[in-house]
Amino acid sequence: MRLATVAHAAGTSAAVLDGDTWRALPATDLSELLAANSQVSLTALAGEGIEGAVPVLPLPAPRKVICCGLNYADHIRETGRELPSHPTLFTKYADSLTGPDADLVLPPGLQVDWEAELAVVVGTTLRRADRSTALAGIAGYTVANDISVRDWQYRTLEWFQGKAWDASTPVGPVVVTPDEIDPAEGLEVICRVNGEQVQRDNTRTLVFDPADLLAYISTFTVLRPGDLVLTGTPGGVGVAREPQRFLADGDVVETEIPGIGRLRNTVRFMDGNCTS
Repeated sequence: MRLATVAHAAGTSAAVLDGDTWRALPATDLSELLAANSQVSLTALAGEGIEGAVPVLPLPAPRKVICCGLNYADHIRETGRELPSHPTLFTKYADSLTGPDADLVLPPGLQVDWEAELAVVVGTTLRRADRSTALAGIAGYTVANDISVRDWQYRTLEWFQGKAWDASTPVGPVVVTPDEIDPAEGLEVICRVNGEQVQRDNTRTLVFDPADLLAYISTFTVLRPGDLVLTGTPGGVGVAREPQRFLADGDVVETEIPGIGRLRNTVRFMDGNCTS
């Protein structure tokens, strides 16, 4: 099942894809829908088809956005680190998220880097969950890019200030339910800049898989329906290249996971208001 928040003439709606038609679900977006209907069959709620539906940011209001860094073996090695015994975690705010086709508007002069990722959408309340409970509590998977401002990230040992810029993390275009895809079986995670492939790896090589992450995180903070967990990026980021490479004004970043979909975002360096 493919779920989305879609924009249309009357506003936005949570929706489920039925063939080529988006059918309305009883909420303005997926965040609202999952919070209210975590124990309900969503297909049973599907209503009429929506004319002119365009997928936008699927989860505009997660209570928590938690990210894992250094979770693909090749990316860990390119940073000169050893494989971790525990996940490296940091947080974002909902304000950090933006849509699958949105421009990424940032001030000029920053070292902006790409990080293609699989994101996990929580479907049930998880508190101190074991692995099997965490796996059963996944609502679905989507695509994300943890666009990172490296010069701010490395100002201190804490990464937060380089990771949580407003409207800098594209997510979408849809959420695909676990009955259709399984990261354990292998999903390709791909990033292209101006058509050039800069990252490609497979979720089979994750050090901590989605169930591991949800179980670990839920040990110290409750996860609720609609929360988002980013699972880390493969090797090939710009900061680890020789010479280093960062995104320029007008660069087009495509983030793709076959079986889920593709993000296409253009970098815009602009003075003044930096939100899109």
